[in-house]
Amino acid sequence: MKFRSALVAGTAAFLSLASLPSIASAEVTVLGWPGGSEETALRAAVETYNALPATAAEDKVDLLFFNRDGFYDKLQADLAAGSDAFDINLIATYSIGRYAPFMEPVDLGADAEKVFGKPILETMQFEGKQYGVPTDLSLHFMYYRKDLIDALLADQGAKAKYAEIAQKYLGKSLEPKEPDAWTWEDWAATALYFTKAVNPDSPVRYGTVLQMKNLLFNMMVFQSLPRAYGADWMDESGKVTVDSPAYRAGLELYKKLYDAGATPKDSLSYEYPETNAAWTSGQVATALQWNAAAADLMNPEKAPAVAEDTAAVAPPAGPEGRKDHIHGLGLGLNKNSKHKEGAVRFLKWLATEDAALAYAKAGGSPGLAPAVVEKIAKERPDLVKLGEFAGKYGYVMRGATSAKALSVYEAQAKEFTAYWADQKTLDDALAAATKSMTDLLK
Repeated sequence: MKFRSALVAGTAAFLSLASLPSIASAEVTVLGWPGGSEETALRAAVETYNALPATAAEDKVDLLFFNRDGFYDKLQADLAAGSDAFDINLIATYSIGRYAPFMEPVDLGADAEKVFGKPILETMQFEGKQYGVPTDLSLHFMYYRKDLIDALLADQGAKAKYAEIAQKYLGKSLEPKEPDAWTWEDWAATALYFTKAVNPDSPVRYGTVLQMKNLLFNMMVFQSLPRAYGADWMDESGKVTVDSPAYRAGLELYKKLYDAGATPKDSLSYEYPETNAAWTSGQVATALQWNAAAADLMNPEKAPAVAEDTAAVAPPAGPEGRKDHIHGLGLGLNKNSKHKEGAVRFLKWLATEDAALAYAKAGGSPGLAPAVVEKIAKERPDLVKLGEFAGKYGYVMRGATSAKALSVYEAQAKEFTAYWADQKTLDDALAAATKSMTDLLK
């Protein structure tokens, strides 16, 4: 979610990167993501690399940072113009397709998969080729109030009420479970049980808080539900498959919870900050939210009412198991680089275990394989779940790294929010989404 602001085109004027003077202090120039932990971690990693005895003078790396506003649009323009002001540039999972024509694939070496794991490396792939080193990862946690769940599991009378609610709304009698064993139906039953409008005895007002605003990032949060039922954007032949039983199941479940009052009625205008605000109010039992929110939701200073009782697990399971949307930031090779050999050497080093650990220790959020993340677990316990969930449950939809990936999410947001808001039938919403996606992905 921390990448979201980079995707909004800014109105400020920019100097073209193509017109920047060459940087004399190093042969290899890296255009990184400005601000935040990503810049801090990259600076530390570069400092480590430049200090290595094996790093020749002509391979030393210098950093270039630009304004966040309109970054991605500006980067595309400079790459298309043939800029050689940078040798390595930032890429993101959902924008690789835009830049691939102006970049070269990179071979990170056989050990890269041992460091990151296959799903993490795939966040930097396009049409089967590796275009970059994954540096920072985002996915989703299912947050829950452990005090409320513990009380439910210990109360026989509550269990009976829970089963009654599940039968009425979901058509089957269910028993409460530990969150780490939830299916999506278990989660829905739990959300309904902790909803005042459904269960007047609920200690909180809402069982969950759904991000239903017409916004592309909300589709990333939502789609792990249909993915767990077998959904994908396209089949192997390239045919759009969004009108499927899997997407229908997910869309209908969200609407059922919304109509029952399990999420606030103004959830149709909710995204990341509204979800955090609802959670910290102490009136919500569960929430599917970005991993980046953990730093706030579990911080006693920022969420004094709930921090100590907030816990997180991976998203629930469906017929196809547990699935967790992942995307990341990374660094790849500019086709017009004048220092490709040195640039590739740096990228390969960045994909080693030593480099990944140095990056993590400096505040970055790389998705690391279990054996690697163990070495930093005490310093960065949040990365343990990040790496575990990404490695076990992470996925990238077929077509989600294409040049039009962001537009696909926008088309889905427009149609799915219209369905949830009763502005369109489910059939009409899926038909419109299919048409838009077919045009975008052809």
